[in-house]
Amino acid sequence: MADLTSKKCVPCDSKDIRPMSEQSANELLAQVQGWNLLSEGGVMKLHRSCKVKSFTKGLEFFQLVADVAEAEGHHPDLHLVGWNNVKIDIWTHSVGGLTENDFILAAKINSLHVEHLLRRKAVA
Repeated sequence: MADLTSKKCVPCDSKDIRPMSEQSANELLAQVQGWNLLSEGGVMKLHRSCKVKSFTKGLEFFQLVADVAEAEGHHPDLHLVGWNNVKIDIWTHSVGGLTENDFILAAKINSLHVEHLLRRKAVA
């Protein structure tokens, strides 16, 4: 199986593209660490949240994600909740569910070097 980061998102305007099953989504989920499946209104989505160091670091994070999304032609929903809670939801809007494009984008977001923007987790 090819690494998702080496793949390119395909145009979503094809009538042949259908949302994947939950089983298929769970199989690909293992390749995008830190992401979870979320069902909202019957629509399956990829979801990830993290904390950033500051409001402006959240905006920097979003700009890096936006650059990847534009390059792929596949755009996530980005939320900055409060001053430092970043939430990202990805799904293929045109099919009302998940496709391989969503996992490709999630993998590419995971490959971004954003450690300098994120809050360190407290040691238990």
